[in-house]
Amino acid sequence: MTTTHSYDEARTERLRADALAIIARYPEPRSALLPMLHLVQSQDGFVSPAGIAFCADLLNLSTAEVSAVVTFYTQYKRHPNGEYTVGVCTNTLCAVMGGDAIWEDLSDHLGVGHDETTPDGKVTLERIECNAACDYAPVMMVNWEFFDNQTPDSARDVVDRLRAGDEVAPTRGAASVCSFKQMSRVLAGFTDGRADEGVGAGEPTLRGTVLARERGWTAPRFPAAPDAESGSGAAGSAVPERAGEPATGEPQSSAQRPATGQRDKDADTQTSTSKES
Repeated sequence: MTTTHSYDEARTERLRADALAIIARYPEPRSALLPMLHLVQSQDGFVSPAGIAFCADLLNLSTAEVSAVVTFYTQYKRHPNGEYTVGVCTNTLCAVMGGDAIWEDLSDHLGVGHDETTPDGKVTLERIECNAACDYAPVMMVNWEFFDNQTPDSARDVVDRLRAGDEVAPTRGAASVCSFKQMSRVLAGFTDGRADEGVGAGEPTLRGTVLARERGWTAPRFPAAPDAESGSGAAGSAVPERAGEPATGEPQSSAQRPATGQRDKDADTQTSTSKES
């Protein structure tokens, strides 16, 4: 594939060695595209045209196919990203707990809006729909490390320290925040050896487990798996059907419903042909 966008020879070989290690993890090479795009970001600070061409060449895809993936996921940046991505959750719970106020304060303080970067190249600010940490709302993330129970003042202090070059520790997780490029390499599947640093699950996350142990709560057991030959469970009893659903093979069960799609119809035809032969 000929393209006007390409890396120099040294960078190509360095990326190729890592990319081949990524591809080796998957039975189908194209499945490696997502981590390979993170690998590109770890080099360029965004998914560059050269990075798109590199992935396309190595995976035997068109640049249009690679670009379609890049533009679908917001973690892939189409322009140079700051050294730190600061994401403020403004989804429902975080918003009512103060997330909107944090966003507005940081946007005014930094002089940038959503997906914009400060002139010094340090901070790219984002509105995040959910940081998956509702029990610590309002939450802010820096390169996907958690900063819990934030206020406008605490969030402003974090970004000021980042811009000053100070070492900043998240509330949970690693002992300090790394750069966007370093985190992109981790997301590509290359460990930085810091996975076990710091607190993983905090007290609010574990509260339900603690209460369950204190009160003796347990989840109901799953029914025993049916024996392959007898159709019964380990104790000799049949696995109960869910209420209101016909048993497999009975009228109106999935096995008896007519095929609707062409693929299903083709499969039924092939099965009938096999039985006749």
